[in-house]
Amino acid sequence: MSTLPLSRERPTVTDTFGRPLRSLRISVTDRCNLRCKYCMPEEEYTWLPRETILSFEEIAALADLFTELGVDKVRLTGGEPLLRKDLSVLMRMLRRNPRINDLALTTNGVLLAEQAQAFYDAGLHRVTVSLDTLKPERFKALTRRDCFRQVLEGIEAAARVGFKGLKFDTVAIRGYNDDELVDLIEYGKGFGGEVRFIEYMDVGGATDWSMDKVLSRAAMLKMLSQHYGPIEQVLEESSAPAQRFALPDGTTFGIIASTTTPFCATCDRSRLTADGMWFLCLYATEGTDLGQLLRAGASREEIKARILAGWQARRDRGAEQRKELERVGIRARLVEIERLRQDPRLEMHTRGG
Repeated sequence: MSTLPLSRERPTVTDTFGRPLRSLRISVTDRCNLRCKYCMPEEEYTWLPRETILSFEEIAALADLFTELGVDKVRLTGGEPLLRKDLSVLMRMLRRNPRINDLALTTNGVLLAEQAQAFYDAGLHRVTVSLDTLKPERFKALTRRDCFRQVLEGIEAAARVGFKGLKFDTVAIRGYNDDELVDLIEYGKGFGGEVRFIEYMDVGGATDWSMDKVLSRAAMLKMLSQHYGPIEQVLEESSAPAQRFALPDGTTFGIIASTTTPFCATCDRSRLTADGMWFLCLYATEGTDLGQLLRAGASREEIKARILAGWQARRDRGAEQRKELERVGIRARLVEIERLRQDPRLEMHTRGG
């Protein structure tokens, strides 16, 4: 007797706007080996206490509860997740969960060359590499680190060991890398990968953000069409953050336009920090401390009930609310520097971007 595929059996938990609980981004560390200006522009940071960082067993236990409530996509993030020792061990643990259909990783690529094979062998499905420029000196200026060569080696290693469908995330900033859009797409072609241009976002930690630095989706499409010719939108049903487009030769690329064209209506993502704080929106300033619940001995059903209640009450539409501020001329920093130092969980690099 045949049975339905597991994906059809999973529950559908929805929030107040009918958005399903489907995607979970898990930060495994708040530390990073780069200091990108759009994410970590300050000289000093307050870090999560090391004793609060969840073990792999604790992460897997929480992920298991989320998947029992409908999550089937998990992405490992940071900070820079490859700074977490033996990350492939966690990947193997998560791959043993049959409800996870898509296990992905976002990395800056600096340490990827030496770990790509272990990740592939552990069963990781997909890799996304942050790649904001192809110019070494520009990379150094942006990140305040001189390791551009290692990033390229990491990308090459990921392709070599067998990862297909590589994605490259590019934060497009006016006056910084807006002259490289074509070059980045051409680079991605060489790996059969897809570039996703991300509008500069005014999230926690983006203390250098200003609207005049935002390169909009409309501006990107205009620049690219001037070079390639007519560009068509790829019509598809998806809750992914990127709106996808096709060039005349069939090459596809994405644009994540959450600053100028928010997609809150279809957002099915939530975020778990490395110490177990669960945030329902990238712009949220308050979360639910699942890590503390777990360590206090709460039962599986108690924690699941907290997750269920949190999602069902979810009203977050952070990017749309930020857009409304722009319309009345008061859009500025999301969180002031002093508050970020008091609560590092408000930093984008702590909650996985």
